[in-house]
Amino acid sequence: MNFQEIKFRLSKKIVGIAGCGGLGSNCAVSLARVGIGKLILADYDIIEESNLNRQYFFYDQIGKEKVFALKENILRINPNIDVQAHLVKLNSNNIIEIYKNCDIIVEAFDKAEMKEMIVETVLKNFPDKYLVCGVGLAGYGKNDLIKTERFGRLIIVGDRQNETCENNPPIAPRVCAVSNLMANVVLEILLGDENENNS
Repeated sequence: MNFQEIKFRLSKKIVGIAGCGGLGSNCAVSLARVGIGKLILADYDIIEESNLNRQYFFYDQIGKEKVFALKENILRINPNIDVQAHLVKLNSNNIIEIYKNCDIIVEAFDKAEMKEMIVETVLKNFPDKYLVCGVGLAGYGKNDLIKTERFGRLIIVGDRQNETCENNPPIAPRVCAVSNLMANVVLEILLGDENENNS
């Protein structure tokens, strides 16, 4: 399949991004570059200078809402994408409404309780949808620990060990590595390779 065929197939797909921080912003940008038809973004946070370490924002966007700044950046890369931005803190109720038309949902939260909440909500209410999660991406190095694990339609990318804390912060190279692996898994599924690999 050549790149034009890939872009054509992806142009008909809808991907939901839950959280627009390090994982979400970089995953969304990678999907925008390959021509995803529609991205549905949701986040409630504001850009801080410390976010520029690992998130796809710029210095002059400090103080803006992440979800709208990310939409702006995506459209600068690919103005043909339909980007739907929701300034909202996601919960088990609004997730269902916001992401009901998505082909795939990408979980990109910082907090473990939010990750648990979206996994439970999606698996219960959307048993036919794939959910791609990032777990274990803090620090630097240790590339060999990063892996992709599949549990039915739940796919986890990361090392599942190095969680973020004060002495083990998220840093751009590892965050971007995991977020791009998540985007790559999304492409596998949307382009049909996921089903072929599991047959």
